[in-house]
Amino acid sequence: MKFFLLMTGYFIVMTFQPVYSQVRLPRLVRDSMILQRDIKLKIWGWAAKGEKVNVKFNGKNYKTTTGADGKWSVLLAPTKAGGPFTMDINGTNKITLKDILVGDVWFCSGQSNMVHQMNIHDVTYAKDIAEANNPQIRHFWIPTLTSLEGPKDDLPTGFWKSANPEDIRPFSAVAYFFARKIYEKYHVPVGLINASVGGTPIEAWTSEEGLKDFPALTSTIQKNKDTAYINDLTRKAFTGNTNRQSVPLQDKGLTGPKPWYDVTYIPPAGGWKTIAVPGYWEDQGVKDLNGVVWYRKEIDVPASMTGKPARVFLGRIVDADILYINGKQVGNTTYLYPQRRYNVPADLLKAGKNVLVVKVTNNNGKGGFVPDKPYCLFAGNDTIDLKGYWQYKVGEVFIPRGGSGGGISAQNQPAALYNAMVAPVINYGIRGILWYQGESNTGRASEYVKLQPAQISDWRNKWQQGDIPFLFVQLPNFMDANYIPSESQWAELREAQLKALSVPNTGMAVGIDLGEWNDIHPDNKKDVGERLALIAEKLAYGENIVYSGPLFQSAIIDGNTVIISFTHIGSGLITKDGEELREFAIAGADKKFVWAKAKIEGDKIVVSSDEIASPMYVRYAWADNPGVNLYNKEGLPASPFRTDK
Repeated sequence: MKFFLLMTGYFIVMTFQPVYSQVRLPRLVRDSMILQRDIKLKIWGWAAKGEKVNVKFNGKNYKTTTGADGKWSVLLAPTKAGGPFTMDINGTNKITLKDILVGDVWFCSGQSNMVHQMNIHDVTYAKDIAEANNPQIRHFWIPTLTSLEGPKDDLPTGFWKSANPEDIRPFSAVAYFFARKIYEKYHVPVGLINASVGGTPIEAWTSEEGLKDFPALTSTIQKNKDTAYINDLTRKAFTGNTNRQSVPLQDKGLTGPKPWYDVTYIPPAGGWKTIAVPGYWEDQGVKDLNGVVWYRKEIDVPASMTGKPARVFLGRIVDADILYINGKQVGNTTYLYPQRRYNVPADLLKAGKNVLVVKVTNNNGKGGFVPDKPYCLFAGNDTIDLKGYWQYKVGEVFIPRGGSGGGISAQNQPAALYNAMVAPVINYGIRGILWYQGESNTGRASEYVKLQPAQISDWRNKWQQGDIPFLFVQLPNFMDANYIPSESQWAELREAQLKALSVPNTGMAVGIDLGEWNDIHPDNKKDVGERLALIAEKLAYGENIVYSGPLFQSAIIDGNTVIISFTHIGSGLITKDGEELREFAIAGADKKFVWAKAKIEGDKIVVSSDEIASPMYVRYAWADNPGVNLYNKEGLPASPFRTDK
């Protein structure tokens, strides 16, 4: 009952209309902001009803009076790039904003690959972080926020931060490398507004109006506006959940006489078994186990590694982990995707024997340590390889139980992220949009074909700046490689993204060569950002350049061959590695695809197979994780495609 009342109170607070007695500004309009150059700029805020407000900027005064709703706004004259400027806002109170720059502002959004911050990639981009010293590049991070009841008009927090070795660490890596490339080319300030949330679908980022052609989604939006309905779902989830999380703690690693991570704990003879790290326990003799498995390893540390800060790399772990060294907790991660990179205090390691213990919790599928990732301990110039055999012991087995979880995930609901993280921004002038999302919509590619254009149109309508550039990233290669032609939901989603190029003034950065088979968050964010910047140079800045890799244009059947034509061939088609073309498949009317011979002839590719006398269809890179080598001479990869429907 207390929980229900708390939730009800939450919705009352969130829907209460505030009354302002003094001038207040939105969170985005603050010190160190970057404003969009060369367009009329809206500056807005709140004050008491009928209050006179004066805004002074760049030598000009702008006057207005608040309406009955307490809102006010002015339009600033277009301003050339430059700064720093100050802005004075006067009402019953006075606000002075300092260190304002005018340049180009990009709204960056999507799911986790846009979220991923520079500090997550601090080894790969250690030099970039250390050398970051550009106050002309600034980043505004919007925290995860949701609203089911409708659009919000402001953000609760947020600051503009410039690119320096400390403040750059929370920057989106993709967005930063995009901005750096743009700045190096044009030398104008670049502002990045980042609204991204991992594991979220595109419909959560689209407004209710933008989803008007999707009846099932708009029906869900209407139901979600009913706070009684949401509270009922939440209460049922809270009181009726009978799955394993509601069971009293059963982990033997924590309930024994001594916890298994304790420095004085001595494993009993024969009580721990041997297992390889990296690797999944289901591949090493442990069948269908969801639960908690403890890993333990003793290592010898030389004196040269003691007395100084150290770091542990534990690759990726499925799903969650806690690392202990010599009985002390060093780090933990609660979900499967981030790479595990933990700092070790300078006084923790000792010369001689040290004990590493990792508690791994897995809820579904294979659990353990993901292969082909770094596993090591290093301090100074010394490194200890942590790959090899460890000891393991099962601490808890999760027994499937009845009952449903109930409730909803607000961040996955249609319009919920738009309402809280996009709507408060649409008054703010921008140059264009960067979008990196799609992983959460794999399996629904046919719907994505319609959802992506709807979202683009929706955002453009909301910003009211015309067909502003919308640049997006096609999903990279991921998961197991397949050595026979097959179906692929990831390929279907990439195709849906490719079709969005039919929307005017859009551009797609192909990432089919930038992924990793074992990581949905590939480490290479620099090339992604720079490919987006290349597209921006064309669409936003009007450069006459090659900005895309080859895109399928047409297929002509010529006897026992199919001749493929492309757009964006640049200076010509090449195989990047000098080998024969790979990943082309061909089929007849039965659509039973076999690998094909493919060769470049001028600006076309001729595809054939001795097994298919009467070919009709061709596919290229139609797989989760294809090994591609078709590029143009400018070094940009071809997008996957198929000619069959």
